[in-house]
Amino acid sequence: MIQNLQPAMEADQDLHIAKHIEPENLPAMIQPIMSLAQSDAERDMLLLSLITAAGSCMPNLYFRYGLTGKKYYPNLQCFIVGSAACGKGIANLALELVSKVHEALPLVIAGDSSYPGFYKQLERQNGRGYIHESEGSVITDVWRSSVTNYNTALRKAAEHEPITRNRANNSSCIACPQLSVLLTGTFSQYKALVPSIENGYFSRLLTLIVNDQQAFSHRYVEPASGSNGVMTIAAQQLFDLCQTLYKSRPIEFSLTSEQRARLGHHLETAYPALMSLLGDNFHSVVLRMAVHIERIAMILSALRLPSLSSARDIRPENVVCSDSDYATAELIGNKLILHMAAAYKMIKGAEQPSVPKIQPIDQKQILLSLLPEEFESKLLVSEAQSQGISRRTAIRWSDEWQAVGLIQKIKYGTYKKIA
Repeated sequence: MIQNLQPAMEADQDLHIAKHIEPENLPAMIQPIMSLAQSDAERDMLLLSLITAAGSCMPNLYFRYGLTGKKYYPNLQCFIVGSAACGKGIANLALELVSKVHEALPLVIAGDSSYPGFYKQLERQNGRGYIHESEGSVITDVWRSSVTNYNTALRKAAEHEPITRNRANNSSCIACPQLSVLLTGTFSQYKALVPSIENGYFSRLLTLIVNDQQAFSHRYVEPASGSNGVMTIAAQQLFDLCQTLYKSRPIEFSLTSEQRARLGHHLETAYPALMSLLGDNFHSVVLRMAVHIERIAMILSALRLPSLSSARDIRPENVVCSDSDYATAELIGNKLILHMAAAYKMIKGAEQPSVPKIQPIDQKQILLSLLPEEFESKLLVSEAQSQGISRRTAIRWSDEWQAVGLIQKIKYGTYKKIA
């Protein structure tokens, strides 16, 4: 049983995300954009931003989840929490990525919108939209008078539940909102949108916490190889993909049976350790992380679909996730849930710093809990890498487990837990 949070992060237990993903394992469309980031923190912010923005441009793509087979679409809602000078501005490249799609098919909804204005625009766009706001203060200032309405609407949109309005002279309903949201700001701005841990929006809003301070640097790049050229190419590629999906019949995305079993295994083993630390209110975060992971896997898979040139082309009726994309999505989810745990503790705490410090649970103990009673070295390494832990670190931890009597070696490469 895990007793407490670590007082500080060990170097090999950091919660950066992108550094644990091989660039070639990302879809080719976003690989050149990722190369524009200059630090681990920037790469994390950029990766989450690009995935969120790209998902807003994927019509007619869905997966089914739960006993009822409810349809979920590739729409993520994310908040990047950071202090000034942490490099949050790099998230604006995501807005450039969707620019060409927005020119042809109105998509972007300004964060600086009254609630009636937001609702009407989302209604005009048949329930599809992308809110991108790099200044959290815009959201908190404009939404202050109707934060409850916004909170409710965003919460419903995250589950694709109907958003209704009923007035004396007018009533309407957005039956299946498909809304992606990317916000960046300080922790106080984040808390204005998610005021309590009981608020249902907390578990639906993916949270990335950035503590790094960006070092001052001059970045001069040649136009052909700089962000303008890279983003122009990527924006065109995403536009082509959007057109293909728009003309297509609905496409169902699915995990393989092995991937579904693995995702269920995480819910049953690793994540309950967080609830034992944080309480039952964190339960909804754990359950919804499964949906977030599958959404991320769906977006990564869709970015690999070939662009087709005409409505006469044959299009797939279903897409099955590759093991590589599932592993990437799982790793992102495993890291983000710890970021959300840190935000959870800060919301619940009495005194709030501008940016919460990430104090993850003991990943060493979680890794051991994930392993069966008897396991081989290759399973140990595989489980470790899914958590963003290097092979070298996993082997070192297994030596430590043997030394303190937690496991024993049965034969070469095979170990057994000791109760």
